[in-house]
Formats: sequence, C-alpha cells, structure tokens
Amino acid sequence: MSVLKITSLEKVLKTIQDGQPCAIPTETVYGLAASIDNPLAIRQVFALKERPVDHPLIIHASSIAMAERYGHFTELAIAIGQRFWPGPLTFILPKKDTVPAEVTGGLNTVGIRIPDHSLTRTLIKNHGTPLAAPSANKFGKTSPTTADHVLKDHAYTIPVLDGGPCSVGVESTILDLSVSPPAIRRLGAIGEEELREFIPTFGESQTPTSGTHKAHYAPSTSLLLSANIEDDSRRLSKQGLKIATIRLMNSDQYAQILYAKLRELDSLGVDVLIAEQPHNDTLGRAVLDRLSRASVGAPNLGDL
Repeated sequence: MSVLKITSLEKVLKTIQDGQPCAIPTETVYGLAASIDNPLAIRQVFALKERPVDHPLIIHASSIAMAERYGHFTELAIAIGQRFWPGPLTFILPKKDTVPAEVTGGLNTVGIRIPDHSLTRTLIKNHGTPLAAPSANKFGKTSPTTADHVLKDHAYTIPVLDGGPCSVGVESTILDLSVSPPAIRRLGAIGEEELREFIPTFGESQTPTSGTHKAHYAPSTSLLLSANIEDDSRRLSKQGLKIATIRLMNSDQYAQILYAKLRELDSLGVDVLIAEQPHNDTLGRAVLDRLSRASVGAPNLGDL
C-alpha cells in the first residue's frame, strides 16, 4: 500500500502524462490532479471525488505567464498575482478557449492559482501545462492535509505525491475578478485587509465555484460550533453524550490543524464534536466558514 506514496517527481509526472489522476500537495490542502489537456482524466477526477460535473475545478499553474494562457488577466489581476503568488489565492477570471469545458462546468469563467508548494510547482513546470485539481477528499467531506488522509479517503487506490503536511491547512481565498467591483467568493488565508491595497471597495459575487455549498467539509460525527465550550461541554455531557473538543488557539494553528483534528476526533466514536469559535481575524474567519459549513445538517444540539 505504501507504494502509492510517491516522493519521485519523475514517477508522478509519468502518472499524470499517462492520463491517470494523482493527488498532489499544496500549502492549503491536497488536491486530486489531472492534466488540463486530458478531458478523460479530468472526468476521472470528478468520478473519484463523486463530485457534480457542473461544479468547476481550479487550475494550478507554475507561473503567471502560464496562467495567462488560460485566463484573461487585467492589469489589476497581474498586480495582485505578482504580490500574492505563489500563495493561497485563487482568481476567477473570464476564461480563454484553451480551457476545456470539463474544467469549468460549462461556465465562461475559470479559477486559477499558483500554489505555494515547490514540489507541485516543479511538477507543473515540468509537465508544461496546468493541472486541474480540486481538493482530494470525497465531495462534501473533510479535506485532506496529509498524504495519508488521501490514501484513506480513497481506499489506497490513488497515488499521492507526498509533500508533507499542508502549511496553511484551509482552502485558498477565491477572489472573483470577473465582476466589478471584485468580490471574495470564498474565505481563506488572504482577506479583504490584505487585498485592500489593490481593491478599495469589494462587491458581491454569485459565480459558482469550489467550496461554496451550504453544507461542506463535514465529518461523520455531529459537529457543534461553540461560543462557550466549557458550558456546552458540561451541558452535553450531562445528557449522557460522549464528546470531543477542539479548543481555541491562534488562527494560524487552528487553520493548520483543523481538518486533521476533525478526522482524528471523528474516528473516536463519540456522539458530538465541539469546536470552539475561532478569533475574528482573516484566518479565523476562514476557519469559522469551514466549521459553519461542516456543522450544517447536524442535530440541533442547542436544545439538548
């Protein structure tokens, strides 16, 4: 089984070039990647994730010059890219005809970013074209931040380029530059505060994109987002429920360990996971977004 954990760029490059999906590391989460030039491999990604085919993918490039071959970049987009790439920021841009319809779900826009992981950027550079890569979890479930997470999610059937634990731990910010004024479509490690230098006023966006479903990132165990973890822990314990908790920490740490901790606690067989509400800063709001979506559909624990 461990043979599926690959450390050789040559081996994973051959896997991609042979038309097979392969999981790749980024600074945010692990992605399930296929060559943008191989529509059949892209369809396999959708099938492996059990993802709706009209749900667009993000393409990962190794340079702005490569990215410009697939999206219509304005001067603003280039300036923001030069400032924040490589990094956890995805642009939504009007797409060029070089982007296959399989990637965009039939939309006239495309999501593009340059990941801040040297192994994956080298892989993309050596391949010569971007990789289409959503997160490597099953659709709607908790994202993977280690190679072992991916292997377990897919029953040890998918090869993984092992790049170690993800340094950020939550998915990239998605900035919609196809609308005016630009809008943040998904929260991540780069927020309005960081982007204000380039965008004085933010607008609204309804552009379909990754990670914006109401229910997402969910563990199997019911999850309660708590503003007072001590009170909620006592209350639910008195009801005879077995609980496990994620305690407040600084936002960088919270984001980095969030998905790994949800997976760990999900395996304990408890009745309820309680996650303490994060700080109100850029990454804290991203963590809050993921926890809020992960708790959708859980029983109304506030009434117990």
